[in-house]
Amino acid sequence: MPFKHNASRRDKFAKAKYRVTNWADYNESLRRRGDVTVWLSEDAMAGWISPLSGKRGARRRYSDLAVSACLTVRVVL
Repeated sequence: MPFKHNASRRDKFAKAKYRVTNWADYNESLRRRGDVTVWLSEDAMAGWISPLSGKRGARRRYSDLAVSACLTVRVVL
């Protein structure tokens, strides 16, 4: 095991302590931590809404491209 060699000296070093001095920046960084920005091309935006099917009833709200893009983002994240 690679860490067994230094096991006898591991407890000699204290863990570094970090103190927050700028709380506004710290809170903003926590807020942005869960932010995910997704960039879509113009072609994807043009194909986001499904076209008319020519059949009776309400049309589908999103195209197959939109559904597959959302499922891909779900798998990645």
